[in-house]
Amino acid sequence: MEKTVLITGASGGIGRAIALKMAASGWDTILHYSRNEESVRGAAQTIQKMGREALTVQADLTNRQEVQRLAEASQSAEALIFAAGMSQYSLLQDVSDEEMERLWLVHVKAPMILSRELLPALLRKAPASITFISSVWGETGASCESVYSAVKGAQIAFAKALSKELGPSRIRVNAIAPGAVDTPMNSEFSQEEKEEIASDIPLGRFALPDEIASAASFLSSSEAGYITGHTLSVNGGWYA
Repeated sequence: MEKTVLITGASGGIGRAIALKMAASGWDTILHYSRNEESVRGAAQTIQKMGREALTVQADLTNRQEVQRLAEASQSAEALIFAAGMSQYSLLQDVSDEEMERLWLVHVKAPMILSRELLPALLRKAPASITFISSVWGETGASCESVYSAVKGAQIAFAKALSKELGPSRIRVNAIAPGAVDTPMNSEFSQEEKEEIASDIPLGRFALPDEIASAASFLSSSEAGYITGHTLSVNGGWYA
């Protein structure tokens, strides 16, 4: 039986790795992106060479109408993986209202809306799953990333609550909390800063995007059929 997954932020380092991993595991894909069309088109071509479908959908997750359009294009999905996001690093007093709003819309409100709008389709296809790519900072918080930590923590809280609501309908909801991952999002740090961070991680290195993708693939699979309301920390022992 064909199965389809919606992946938001599929042009990013983690989202793209998830898309390729899911396709390799036999899933057709709906690949959402906001700006990086070249990356998502390349992922789509690779997926199609695997013999899987890859529909690309551009949408600005801060725009309510575009979120609705993405929902309408994703009615075939029986798994949702919310990987879209952005970092924000500064003291709280330097964070503008606009930055706060954008972080909230992309990380929390848009996934809430998509989950609600796609719920009838998920109920028809159950068993189904929803997975949030949160962050270690959503669990423990980070200085100079207070707003980012707050929205990542909100993702975890929403996943826990929604899992209780949807469990009787055979829809599982989980979160993944990556630690430091070797993606372009962390390119703002110098090599020296990265080495300092890695020295605090028991496994001594950043995660590879494919390692986060493996966790997402597992939580979306029948092998995780009795796991819901869980936050899977993939952080190399950092803040364990």
